[in-house]
Amino acid sequence: MKIKEVVCALERFAPLPLQDGFDNAGLQIGLTEAEVSGALLCLDVTEPVIDEAIVLGCNLIISHHPLIFKGYKSITGKDYVERCIMKAIKHDIVIYSAHTNLDNAYQGVNYRFAELIGLKNVRILEPKEDMLVKLVTFVPVDAAKKVRQALFAAGCGHIGNYDSCSYQLDGEGTFRAQEGANPYVGEVGELHTEKEVRLEMIMPVYLKTQVVSALMWAHPYEEPAYDIYPLQNQWAQVGIGVIGELEHPEEDLQFLKRIKERFNVGCLKHNEVRGKMIHTVALCGGSGSFLLPQAIRQNADVFVTGEFKYHDYFGQDEKILMAEIGHYESELHTVMIFSDLLRNQFPELMLRITKVNTNPIKYL
Repeated sequence: MKIKEVVCALERFAPLPLQDGFDNAGLQIGLTEAEVSGALLCLDVTEPVIDEAIVLGCNLIISHHPLIFKGYKSITGKDYVERCIMKAIKHDIVIYSAHTNLDNAYQGVNYRFAELIGLKNVRILEPKEDMLVKLVTFVPVDAAKKVRQALFAAGCGHIGNYDSCSYQLDGEGTFRAQEGANPYVGEVGELHTEKEVRLEMIMPVYLKTQVVSALMWAHPYEEPAYDIYPLQNQWAQVGIGVIGELEHPEEDLQFLKRIKERFNVGCLKHNEVRGKMIHTVALCGGSGSFLLPQAIRQNADVFVTGEFKYHDYFGQDEKILMAEIGHYESELHTVMIFSDLLRNQFPELMLRITKVNTNPIKYL
């Protein structure tokens, strides 16, 4: 198989438009037309990781954190990023990263984080906004089913745990075909009235191009009429952080000890332990301190993330337990998301998980 097939599978799961504005997820280095010899999965791309890929015979590295965040005016090997770029190109290694798009994706980084902790009833802590639009089109009655199915196949009609969601309203449309037209019904030069249905369905805005293409293919009219409306709805299935409940409440100190052991945390930082029971847990892999107010508003007993700022700890003891487990430790499980996804879709693909510890933070 070609590398581009693997990339397409990753982007179906975590579409690039879901990434945050500061990010640089996606293809970092290389050409995707090459046949894939093997994929090495990692959190960070470093020189030892690239050396490992060379030894293993993997010409694809899939990482969570992008190697390239900023623009470069020259590549001279003056830092580890430039040396990685040079080495990857020299050895024909493709580097692909799924970062905040994987954080924001349904069943992405934070869903897996919640699964490892043992949370139930998991939902997004801060859903994405301005990501949904409504498509409305008008179709002759005999073609409504075909058009509806084509739009569903293109990605329309997903609301929460339901798919194939649409609304239909019967009515009549009028039109007069001009000279040069080839009308599906009616005659050139004559005003025609046709029984039609108004189809409405919701879709992510980034699917607009493929949805309109599907509409044009399936609709029998030479000039289909359609409208796309922006929506102010939150997209509850997509966003950053999650919140859920433990099946059995735990005493706060016991919960912290379990988290430390479960994620092999070298130094777990927390605010005051007050002997309270932990039931509702909010979490965010990586740097999630900005979500602390959201966790408090949603009445979480504890907020677990990779990093907090010093001043975030002040004044929170009565409101919430804070647990800081380390950026690396809170996201290391992303490699298993890559592994499970690709093993399921490409069972013949050689996958390797890096044995290199790329955590730049060391603990005494």
